[in-house]
Amino acid sequence: MNFIEELTWRGMISAITPGAEALCNAGSVTGYAGFDPTAPSLHIGNLIPIMLLVHFQRSGHKPIALVGGATGMIGDPSGKSEERQLLGMEAIRFNQERLKAQLERFLDFKGGNAAEIVNNYDWFREIRFLDFLRDVGKHLTVNYMVAKDSVKGRWDNGISFTEFSYQLLQAYDFLWLYTNKNCRIQIGGSDQWGNITAGTELIRRAAGGEAHALTCPLLTRSDGKKFGKSEGGESVWLDRDRTSPYKFYQYWLNTTDEDAPRFLRIFTLRSREEIAGLEAAQAAAPHERPLQKALARAMTVLVHSEEDFRTATEASEVLFGAGTTETLRRLPEGDFLSVFEGVPQADLPAAAIAGGVPVIELVVEKTGFFPSKGEARRMIQQGGLSVNKEKIGDQNALIGPERVLNGKYLLLQKGKKSYCLVRIVS
Repeated sequence: MNFIEELTWRGMISAITPGAEALCNAGSVTGYAGFDPTAPSLHIGNLIPIMLLVHFQRSGHKPIALVGGATGMIGDPSGKSEERQLLGMEAIRFNQERLKAQLERFLDFKGGNAAEIVNNYDWFREIRFLDFLRDVGKHLTVNYMVAKDSVKGRWDNGISFTEFSYQLLQAYDFLWLYTNKNCRIQIGGSDQWGNITAGTELIRRAAGGEAHALTCPLLTRSDGKKFGKSEGGESVWLDRDRTSPYKFYQYWLNTTDEDAPRFLRIFTLRSREEIAGLEAAQAAAPHERPLQKALARAMTVLVHSEEDFRTATEASEVLFGAGTTETLRRLPEGDFLSVFEGVPQADLPAAAIAGGVPVIELVVEKTGFFPSKGEARRMIQQGGLSVNKEKIGDQNALIGPERVLNGKYLLLQKGKKSYCLVRIVS
């Protein structure tokens, strides 16, 4: 597979240095992308450089994922309007281990072009400040550094020397990898162009070598909403404890018709022919949304697992009227709560159902789900009341502890889409 051709048809190239394509076509090359541990998880915006590394490796090249244990202590000013909040060493160490574990899911660490994960703290911790100024800082002028967009955008409002130095630190990463790992190309988002080319310039001046840069476009959504944010404005993380697999699945499933083909090209390994087939199917039956379904499945399996995908689809069916008590019991608590996020909730002491509580009392007096007993009785007679997806046919039925889901919840439902989540508290 030709690396540059593959990225080109997928729309994943923003800028590339002259000679980079020839370098990649000449044989196996080592290249890297960096990820700073500023949070204990990567988010879906990080999937773009990750996929660049995936395609790089599939094309026969050797990928290096750099976790910035050192640069994460500084913070990249690129794309930021104000100074970052600095993290402590303990938080940095915790975050970098979490990021390493996530990156290992995407790359192949076996074979002739096995992937590698490095941490720039391993070389920066040995460097003395004065040595760095003499041996590295002298090669890039302040005028050169100020001209970069990452600095220029902050110049009027002020940028600390700490963040100003980030460009030089990242440049040294590239020099170190060039010298010690024969790394010849760095890839990243288009906001990283200035930092990356500072590295190619440092390699030219300090080592007399030639290195290259390749960046992908920063992703925006066609509806004007920020990519990587949920409808509630929260970041979509790769960590299941921060974004449940169900919410992750739903994010991709809700992709617009305009964005779905583009996202399939960028984030999945689907071939040009497969995507063309899905586009034709979408045009023929847009209501069936084959593009969104293929995208949601591919991304959920890639980041989580096939089992998480099945659970997410089951959870989606539960919300829209399908599913059984057993389905509810199988859902992980995080997914269960995500499905019913935003529905009315009520707390009920465990003692109140210890001996069984009459269903009419439960839905009227205990939870307020129905305004009156008369309305509750009529709904039961019409077969419209369910507890945990089981229809209640007897208005004198008792709801006891054996019905509680995961020892914590009861799900009340009237009609098709009206719910109340009852939390059993001690």
